Amino acid sequence: MTDDAKDSTRQAALDYHQFPKPGKLEIRATKPLANGRDLSRAYSPGVAEACLEIKANPDTARDYTTRGNLVGVVTNGTAVLGLGNIGGLASKPVMEGKAVLFKKFANIDCFDIELNEPDPEKLADIVCALEPTFGAINLEDIKAPDCFIVEKICRERMNIPVFHDDQHGTAIVVGAAATNALRVAGKKFEDIKIVSTGGGAAGIACLNMLLKLGVKRENVWLCDIEGLVYNGREKDMTPQKAEYAQGTTPATLNDVIAGADMFLGLSGPGVLKPEMVAQMTDAPIIFALANPTPEISPDDARAVKPDAIIATGRSDFPNQVNNVLCFPFIFRGALDVGATDINDEMKIACIEGIAALARATTSAEAAAAYTGEKLTFGADYLIPKPFDPRLMGVVASSVAKAAMETGIATRPIADMTAYKANLDGSVFKSAMIMRPVFDAARTVTRSIVFAEGEDERVLRASQAIMEETTDTPILIGRPDVIAQRCERAGLKIRPGVDFSIVNPENDPRYRDYWETYHNLMARKGVTPDLAKAIMRTNTTAIGAVMVHRGEADSLICGTFGQFRWHLKYVTEILGNETLHPVGALSLMILEDGPLFVADTQVHSEPTPEQIAETVIGAARHVRRFGVEPKIALCSHSQFGNLDCDTGIRMRAAMAILDSQPRDFAYEGEMHIDAALDVELRNRVFPDAHLPGAANVLIFANTDAASGVRNILKMKGGGLEVGPILMGMGNRCHIVTPSITPRGLLNMSALAGTPVAHYG
Repeated sequence: MTDDAKDSTRQAALDYHQFPKPGKLEIRATKPLANGRDLSRAYSPGVAEACLEIKANPDTARDYTTRGNLVGVVTNGTAVLGLGNIGGLASKPVMEGKAVLFKKFANIDCFDIELNEPDPEKLADIVCALEPTFGAINLEDIKAPDCFIVEKICRERMNIPVFHDDQHGTAIVVGAAATNALRVAGKKFEDIKIVSTGGGAAGIACLNMLLKLGVKRENVWLCDIEGLVYNGREKDMTPQKAEYAQGTTPATLNDVIAGADMFLGLSGPGVLKPEMVAQMTDAPIIFALANPTPEISPDDARAVKPDAIIATGRSDFPNQVNNVLCFPFIFRGALDVGATDINDEMKIACIEGIAALARATTSAEAAAAYTGEKLTFGADYLIPKPFDPRLMGVVASSVAKAAMETGIATRPIADMTAYKANLDGSVFKSAMIMRPVFDAARTVTRSIVFAEGEDERVLRASQAIMEETTDTPILIGRPDVIAQRCERAGLKIRPGVDFSIVNPENDPRYRDYWETYHNLMARKGVTPDLAKAIMRTNTTAIGAVMVHRGEADSLICGTFGQFRWHLKYVTEILGNETLHPVGALSLMILEDGPLFVADTQVHSEPTPEQIAETVIGAARHVRRFGVEPKIALCSHSQFGNLDCDTGIRMRAAMAILDSQPRDFAYEGEMHIDAALDVELRNRVFPDAHLPGAANVLIFANTDAASGVRNILKMKGGGLEVGPILMGMGNRCHIVTPSITPRGLLNMSALAGTPVAHYG
């Protein structure tokens, strides 16, 4: 990297920390504090009630304070990253960063605490005194051997989990990577020879963990800056290093590396030379974890051992050993069951969960975060990526289960399946509200045809459909292209084995399809030649013909192209006297709950009759999610105060709705703020029939509906499920090009719901 590039990178990092507000953390209230009533509850006199409850029963602190979800990250700054002893104040950016990771990956609140206390016993006293504040303690960046002393004292005296991440977090991720590396190499823990460099906290903890996984102590050779750790050595020794002493004479790393199956480096740059790697066994496992420069570069190692299986601590090489794969989730599981410790069984459960996840099909979300990388289990993919959202559910639930099985959980979880589902729901924003839809979809097996079968998002969704539902995907596309893209994406599914394909270029049903299409469209200007051409090139029309012929139950299309282009063919082929497009309904999942918006796509300027149809259809579809609809008809006019076009059409739609009894709540016409703010609505129109805030907004043109949908998505952090095409009997849904693989999975569940549930 050039000096200019280094300066630019340095300044970018400093700007990230300084702007728009110094630091990486802030504190936000979780309760309103808007008036005197709120103040009297938050502080005096109401706060006394919570204090008295906790005094009577200390366990209720979890119910009335943040303690049950609060971790303290504590350091004295004596061993910060690769920076050494820089002191507590200079370590603060690192500790703030750790707190951000806790929040981002596991939704755990965190305070960073930097202490000017070099004495390990005094430091332990301070940490122990913090027990009333926290549900758990994460010790961080304390030099060895002081860190062993501090952790030992704190674990003995405190009744909450105490975890030194530099030791155990590194050990857990190394354990997971080693588990899978041995699987790739075809070796076993009990048979391998390990040579390690670095006798610090992380290195010793990794070796201790590898022993628990089956490595034999006599097969471990530990070296440090003074060479081999041997019996009788006096210089730079600690009791922890002495546990791994081998022999009685001095030796160098080069002297002991021959025949090693695994090199574990937590030392410094350039320690492992290519000529040393050449002495190792075939398919050697090389974990060169020194940061920022590893003990040997992967390229240099592979130059002498092309079959080497390599991990580093860097993000620009495969297999980054990163503690973020572990610590947020082990704390999540420990906090949720009220664990009094983090024991070996919980750590091993964490290892097994991480390792198993890497062997499973890679999630679409992780693939999107690491575009261009091949995330397929093997030598270059031993452990999951940090942004794999499945880590929360898999690892935290494994840890919680281990805590309960070993008897250290004070609040055991009765239903682990529901617990894991809740964890997944906290990561996948759509998981909880989609649960009723998935439950209904699992009651039968339906065939879902995807028009754009070559799209990688469709392929990933198809894999998920087969894993999470009983539905059968059918993909329209070229078989060789689909097979290549499945392979490239690291998917297990294969065309012709796990799902069927319709090949537009060469399919035995081609004549049946074009004749069917021609029969439907002959009196609409479609000639036989045009029908033949469309059935060779238009995958949406092909999919719709399949649904019409009963070869598929529902069609999903629209991952590219314009919505109404797809709608034209869907309506022509699948529309009839009872089925016609009513409107497009988008579910927006927001921080404070779901909000439905319609019509976002179908009718540019709907008539009053079409608006009324949209309202009725929306009420039916909203109930599919287990939500009781409260519908607001939105306009620039508010309860008749303007005779604008939208107001006139909305009032006419209200008259149509009022003409018959309805089994759902609705009101209009009104502004959006009146729809969502009950107090404001009551001031404007006290006699409104809508109870509470609206959860469905119906608009009088697609510009308004689509605009609201996009603003909620781009600026409000909303996650969209949809658009749901209403009025077509669940026979087709047209998505938009921005849809994700999980969005396609959600739409397939909606399409897979039986008509009886659809209503």
